[in-house]
Amino acid sequence: MKLLSLMEYTEQDEILIGELQKELFEACGKIAKKESDMELVRKAFFFAKEAHKGLRRKSGEPYIVHPISVALIVVNEIELGTKSVVSALLHDVVEDTDYTVSDIEHLFGPKIASMVDGLTKMAGVFSADTTEESETSKQAENFKKMLLTLSDDVRVIIIKIADRLHNMRTLGSMTVHKQMKITSETVYLFAPLAHRLGLFAIKSELEDLSLKYRFPDDYKMIRSKIKDTEANRNKYIEKFNSPIREILKANDIDFEVSGRVKSIYSIWRKIQRKNIDFEEIYDLFAIRIVFKPSPMIPEKSQCWHIYSLVTDIYKPKPDRIKDWVNIPKANGYEALHCTVMGPDGEWVEVQIRSQRMEEIAEKGFAAHWKYKEQSSNTDGEIDKWLKRVREALSSSVDNAVEFLDNFKLSLYSSEIVIFTPKGDQITLPQGSTALDFAYDIHSKIGNTAVGAKINHKINSIFTPISSGDQIEIITSNNVKPKPEWLDHVVTSKAKNSIKNFIKKDNQNNIERGIIIFEEKMKSFGIQPSARVFRKVLPAYKSSSKSEFYSKLGAGIINLNGVEKILRQNAASKMIKYWSLQLSNPLRLLKGSTETKKKTEAEEVEAITGDESEFSIAECCSPIPGDQVIGFRDENGHVTVHKKSCKEAVKLASQHGENIVKAQWSGFKAVSFLAHVEVRGIDRIGIMLDMAKLISEEMNFNIRELKVQSHDGIFEGIISLYVKSIDDLKTIMARLGKLRGVERVRRIETYRE
Repeated sequence: MKLLSLMEYTEQDEILIGELQKELFEACGKIAKKESDMELVRKAFFFAKEAHKGLRRKSGEPYIVHPISVALIVVNEIELGTKSVVSALLHDVVEDTDYTVSDIEHLFGPKIASMVDGLTKMAGVFSADTTEESETSKQAENFKKMLLTLSDDVRVIIIKIADRLHNMRTLGSMTVHKQMKITSETVYLFAPLAHRLGLFAIKSELEDLSLKYRFPDDYKMIRSKIKDTEANRNKYIEKFNSPIREILKANDIDFEVSGRVKSIYSIWRKIQRKNIDFEEIYDLFAIRIVFKPSPMIPEKSQCWHIYSLVTDIYKPKPDRIKDWVNIPKANGYEALHCTVMGPDGEWVEVQIRSQRMEEIAEKGFAAHWKYKEQSSNTDGEIDKWLKRVREALSSSVDNAVEFLDNFKLSLYSSEIVIFTPKGDQITLPQGSTALDFAYDIHSKIGNTAVGAKINHKINSIFTPISSGDQIEIITSNNVKPKPEWLDHVVTSKAKNSIKNFIKKDNQNNIERGIIIFEEKMKSFGIQPSARVFRKVLPAYKSSSKSEFYSKLGAGIINLNGVEKILRQNAASKMIKYWSLQLSNPLRLLKGSTETKKKTEAEEVEAITGDESEFSIAECCSPIPGDQVIGFRDENGHVTVHKKSCKEAVKLASQHGENIVKAQWSGFKAVSFLAHVEVRGIDRIGIMLDMAKLISEEMNFNIRELKVQSHDGIFEGIISLYVKSIDDLKTIMARLGKLRGVERVRRIETYRE
């Protein structure tokens, strides 16, 4: 959060700083191992206070409040040590004052100076006149510098997460444009990173705060409904927990049992993903049993003992047992989860964990290392993940955006566990293939992989693998990576290895791509132009001409079907009959009649018609009534996405300076193509009834209706034209009332 002004502190300011100082010193006093630790904290506090003297944040509060608050998060909510607290207090000194890293090293030593250097934000990484070939995202460059510190000290990343958490807690003072940029960064990178480091409570708060500013109405609705249903929910939880308490006490188990409501963000994600209402979510809460382990019995055995006692009362759902006790998650999480049938026929999730497991789940990295020091066990899953991340970070990826995308792949949350021929355990993301496994073992094995024995049966290297599989890779020196391999791997290590091999094998990809493309265009009698590239680049998922030519020259993509792409009247043409309001914080769009200077909030103009100025994103296909946001490319063209679109979040997190506020501002008689998925119990005439309802009763035009029936169940896709989101909701509601229809949901992307 940027500085607002330089102003003497008032008496109220000094009182606030004094209260925070007292709180910080008391918290640090509990973790300090010796008096010299406290002296270091005091020295850092007064140094930071003096360095930031008179400076204020956008919110108007003294700037020193921010580093103190970050330090409090570090010590209270994450429980790191005094060096981390000192680094948190000093993390903005180098950026915002005249002090240098050398000054910090002289006063506080090389280790703290190194941590502060890693925390210092980069400014002016690239000059304004960089070429397209070398141009990259300043945001991505900052992230890259920050993430590279993982190779030295993971505490730097944790402090950065604490810094982001406090900024999110005080985000209300920022402009809407800044809020979108910061929340997108947060939900795209910081929340998954917090999850990977085991900081579950912080991860949940970051996601909730992101939702609060991105979709305030949805956030308020869900929070209100959680509060409205609290009394009934607590009554049910007490009814469910009562017999569990009795049986655990009867077995002399020292425990605490509670009911935890899902986070607002996770509820929102489920509503979005399944296209359901709040009232349709049955797993709104989970029961957590935390026990104090008996010293003479292994914790694993005690977890399963408690499981057997719970399932003596409530019958378990066999396919909903998650054993993270024997095989912990990659972020170190350990627990035994099961879903049981509770009173009134409701499924309830029960989480069983020891006090140690609970602390690791909530505190993450710090607790993991605390218990590691008390144990002689070998490295856990977090250690293995950090080793894998360091390998990924050492890859020769120059482009910061590509670097960030590769790192993002290492933050997967759904994992599978597979085994080598010797029985060694390896954790990979859900959706991995045998080729991902090969590269995880060694890049040389991946580069020469020709097949795989999965559970002793020969399969393709592209075969998806599942938890529990035992895999042996078959290699051949006559094999080398091909561009299409990238479509069959999901891990960053595999993607990096394949890309690096291809780059070394093809030095002239861009030149080759230019020749291929220009020859193809010449055969059509077309001259490559900005209009051509506005159609071609999104179709081939390329952000620039350089990326497109490189993919084409390397053979990652081909031009089969490019003629159809060029002939298409893109969905964006529909927008020329509509009015959109697009903010333009950098400069006005061509054709504007703007004559006076405006603030960012005021700098909005109505655009009414040219496909060359803006278009609808195919990845999410927004229609009038959807909440939308725009992104301007280097040519000034604006692509409009749904606000909830994953691609929009990614773009905002990497190219926040290109965000363009957009909203529908006019409604005219033109239709947009939308896609709806329907599913239910098959019966004679169901297809005819759906067609009649849409075409005859509601007078909407159906473009395509595909229905398949199997084993008494039908599934179908209806492509139809609507004028707004309200039309689509009405149609979906009417379809849902037809006899036999069980589910109706909108599909954003549908390939015909």
